[in-house]
Amino acid sequence: MSIDLLRHGDTGQRSYRGQLDDALTDLGWTQLRASVEGHEWDRVVSSSMSRCARFATELAERRGLPLRLDPRLAEYHFGDWQGVPIEDIAEKDGDALGRFWADPVAHPPPGAETFDAFQTRLTEALADVAREAAEARVLVVTHGGAIRLLRCIAEDRSFGDMAGIDVPHASLHPILWG
Repeated sequence: MSIDLLRHGDTGQRSYRGQLDDALTDLGWTQLRASVEGHEWDRVVSSSMSRCARFATELAERRGLPLRLDPRLAEYHFGDWQGVPIEDIAEKDGDALGRFWADPVAHPPPGAETFDAFQTRLTEALADVAREAAEARVLVVTHGGAIRLLRCIAEDRSFGDMAGIDVPHASLHPILWG
């Protein structure tokens, strides 16, 4: 079994998008199509958010692969910070932003999803992927925050390391799970 996590491509937005359902830009589509060239999978599982699901659907149809959309793979809900440019948050509430980056468990954004809820839904989703996959190669199309959290768990890292994990648009992240 192998699992590759793929972050969605560019949406043209410069803020914590969280669970806002943005579409990909033309650049985002180009990034994703280029990132999967030369890679093979047996199945695709994707966040149900359009910036992931539309590309996953195209890829699965083009390659004749089974596809499952899983809403548990959605991005973290950033509460009051969702959709607000990061520069504005830094200017108005820089101390809270710094605390969040240093320890997202203890210092979530105001009104945000609890970190325990985020962790639970993602780990349950990936456990299901691993069970379904058996000996298959699976591509999981998801979001930057989701990939950071899952990598911390798989790599036995502190969640405080999340901000330091580089997850550019359309980047692939092989992960050992379970």
